[in-house]
Amino acid sequence: MTALRNSINSTVAVITSDGRMIVGTLKDFDQTINSTLDESQEGVFSSSQGVEQAVLGLDIVRGDHVAVIGEIDEETDSALDLGNIPAEPLTCVAHTGKTTCIAQNLNLYRNQFF
Repeated sequence: MTALRNSINSTVAVITSDGRMIVGTLKDFDQTINSTLDESQEGVFSSSQGVEQAVLGLDIVRGDHVAVIGEIDEETDSALDLGNIPAEPLTCVAHTGKTTCIAQNLNLYRNQFF
């Protein structure tokens, strides 16, 4: 949790167990990773058009819904034009056997952009 504490007031991406990707400024979190994000936006993925950003504003993400959370490199992120890059929607996390389908989607995402 110390690494996450260092990300307070930084831009982070949260991928939830239901496949949502929310980006915003991490304001605070607690021991169960309930997280408060300010100026947050949800990336809405589409395989036929670019990624759309839905403005959420101040958002609280329950810790039991967080699959992945991490700081975003703002320089790299600003160089991406997600509006012109089609991407498959993320699918939900499969909890059987501690395997997640999110990991596969993250690899697809990384391969598409980097």
